Amino acid sequence: MITQKTTIHKNLLLTSVAISMALGGCATTTGSDPNDVFHGWNQGTQSFNDDVDKAVLKPVAKGYMAVTPDAIDEGVTNFFSNLNDIGVTVNDLLQLKFLQGGMDLSRFVINTTAGVAGVFDVAKLVDLPKHDEDFGQTLGFWGVPAGPYLVLPFAGPSSPRDFVGLIGDALLNPLTYVSAFGGLAGGAATGGANALDVTDTRAGLMSTEKVVNEGSVNRYDFIKNAYEQHREYLVHDGNPPSNDPDVEEEVDSSSTAPAEMTNTANNKAMPSTTTGTTTTPLPNPSGPAPVINNSKHLLELTAPEEKK
Repeated sequence: MITQKTTIHKNLLLTSVAISMALGGCATTTGSDPNDVFHGWNQGTQSFNDDVDKAVLKPVAKGYMAVTPDAIDEGVTNFFSNLNDIGVTVNDLLQLKFLQGGMDLSRFVINTTAGVAGVFDVAKLVDLPKHDEDFGQTLGFWGVPAGPYLVLPFAGPSSPRDFVGLIGDALLNPLTYVSAFGGLAGGAATGGANALDVTDTRAGLMSTEKVVNEGSVNRYDFIKNAYEQHREYLVHDGNPPSNDPDVEEEVDSSSTAPAEMTNTANNKAMPSTTTGTTTTPLPNPSGPAPVINNSKHLLELTAPEEKK
């Protein structure tokens, strides 16, 4: 599904902040998993979020899809994606990715001007790709640990590091300042924009919802593991460190193995078939893991892109 960003309405964010801060005083570490010390809270909050989705978000998203032409739907998605490029650019620079930052700044300038405030993704036509950087990734870049898994009310899967990242992302979003300094009209406009953004995002996840619900034995563990793996993938720009010493030893010895037998993208040996003296690598049977888009804090699956 990523990847675009969703701005959390100020009132919901403050609610999540207050509840999660209170959580710190009541959580215990009696669970068997040290990375899931908030297990009881997380399951209850996930159930609450699912109920909200079932009662409000999903029906509204279905109605939105029914009455919104595809061209307008794409324009709405592009508009919020363009706003998100402001925060992406700042986080590029904070992570010392100056070339990527220049590309994302160019995307924003081109789409804001030639793309009519971002409604049209003109930058895509000149081969400027969309990147996904947020303040949680920036904290990870500078060595801040993620901490235990944490599910936030309304926002969904997160961690202490990404929770702080949400606040940083809110400060980088122009709608935050429209709401804060725009008076009643500004607050109403921002609330409407946020509601539209959430609705557009939820509508885009309709096709993947069934896969998650029917393809996982334990839905909670599936979401947790997918979220944590994807965040590590993003923080390390697609090359997360391996915690398996056997895998690391295998990678170290790969310098003496034929290059075509090594899957360098995954730091694992790729299976192959041998015909005569020719070794032919088999397709990698494991595509990218299902991922959780942290910026939207909604469940999303992505299929691997075919290499041209």
